[in-house]
Amino acid sequence: MRKNTIDIITLGCSKNLVDSERLLRQLELAGYRVTHDAERPNGEIAVINTCGFIGDAKEESVNTILEFCQAKEEGRLKRVYVMGCLSERYFKDLKKEIPQVDKFYGKFNWTELLSDLGKTFDMAHTHERRLTTPSHYAYLKISEGCDRHCAYCAIPIITGRHQSRPLEDIVAEVEHLVAQGVKEFQIIAQELTYYGKDLYGRQRIAELVERISDVKGVKWIRLHYAYPTDFPDDLLRVMRERKNVCKYLDIALQHISTNILENMRRHVDKQQTYDLIERIRREVPGIHLRTTLMVGFPNETEREFEELKDFVRWARFERMGAFAYSEEEGTYAARHFKDNVPDEVKQSRLSELMALQQDISAEVQGQKVGQTLRVVIDRREGDYYVGRTEFDSPEVDPEVLIPVSEGTLRRGCFYDVQITDADDFDLYGVKV
Repeated sequence: MRKNTIDIITLGCSKNLVDSERLLRQLELAGYRVTHDAERPNGEIAVINTCGFIGDAKEESVNTILEFCQAKEEGRLKRVYVMGCLSERYFKDLKKEIPQVDKFYGKFNWTELLSDLGKTFDMAHTHERRLTTPSHYAYLKISEGCDRHCAYCAIPIITGRHQSRPLEDIVAEVEHLVAQGVKEFQIIAQELTYYGKDLYGRQRIAELVERISDVKGVKWIRLHYAYPTDFPDDLLRVMRERKNVCKYLDIALQHISTNILENMRRHVDKQQTYDLIERIRREVPGIHLRTTLMVGFPNETEREFEELKDFVRWARFERMGAFAYSEEEGTYAARHFKDNVPDEVKQSRLSELMALQQDISAEVQGQKVGQTLRVVIDRREGDYYVGRTEFDSPEVDPEVLIPVSEGTLRRGCFYDVQITDADDFDLYGVKV
């Protein structure tokens, strides 16, 4: 146990990671030595930033809390604090069931931790973060919460209504991070296309991306978690015209059956979805689309699942994830629908859909062989440098492997790489 040392453990999504990075910076300003996701935590205090989105994530969060409480009982730790989405959603239950935790904080009141430690939150550095990512890229959270209220989703229950950050604050944060050496920004929000409606009365995501694009030193901007309903077409113009805005869009579509989409309360139908995909690909030639789809939503029939497979074959998403429906208490779906698709059917459909996507991904990647692509280097692993193209977001997308024998490549630098081979997901290449 190292005195004056705090270990922060982050579970869940990149939005949680940004909160942890802000807390890291504040604790360092207060004089603590802080580690993040250390392989062998050895501080006297642990802070666990939890996820409460779906069943597996909640289970992981609870198990992690119990693991650190055990360490406390064995004298290997003095205090355990818990924050984040799980704590926000189940505050009273957790406090009752796991009394070994010294204090629970929600999603937004984690700043109280500083005062509970006898320190003061430094308002002069309120948006500063100590990055846990490689120094050349960062996640940029532009809003909190969501106003969409999809039937299956517990996020609005946890985070509340959509709250955009002021445009000027976001641009100032970008300028600060660029001065620290950040070149690539993953713009994240629960629903980024809604940005600005609460503050300015209209969607201003296109203007925000343009303003970030104008900051000298910003090399790549990548957009995550768009929503199909009321999609702002001026964003497509920005993506097409701005060279440092990656031709990449993460847009969760969930399903294609009009009946399922209506029950999901997505406010979009099958034809509108097809039209949107066609419009995006027409307006931004060469764009790579990432989407997330759901199988096993209540009352999903075999015919509707076949519709979904036909849609995947047609859309040929460059990046796709899928998951089986999991009933979440408090949601519209939990109140109004019976979870009546058997688990074995859900898993069978999930496997079938992902096998279909694997073939598509292999074809998409194979078409890149012979092309020369711009690649940023993230790290070295054994005999390869590992990098990404503008079409690849960190941690979730394919990577480019370049033999170390090609010569020295520097992390965070960009190189032209000729693609020589591909497998189902990753690419192999040589520096031009």
